[in-house]
Amino acid sequence: MGTYLNPGNAGFARIIKGDYIDKTDLIGLVNHTIDTTMNLNCISRPRRFGKSYAVQMLCAYYDMSCDSHELFDGYAISKEESYEEHLNKYHVIR
Repeated sequence: MGTYLNPGNAGFARIIKGDYIDKTDLIGLVNHTIDTTMNLNCISRPRRFGKSYAVQMLCAYYDMSCDSHELFDGYAISKEESYEEHLNKYHVIR
């Protein structure tokens, strides 16, 4: 059985060791909806277009059981003003 509560950032750490195209702008979009009336998000893509990668990225960013600063520091999300506000602050269920 896998870990469903606070899965950590190991999955995303494996992904960025390969050929990774920065999709962290998605985190910025989600950050702007936290604590608003538009807080329900549907992130969909066609088959084989990286939904699992996106979920692992979101888990690594929001998961409070690990420190993900060094994973995200070089990517687009690190330039957003909401970067530090939400990084590793929430319980994550995957």
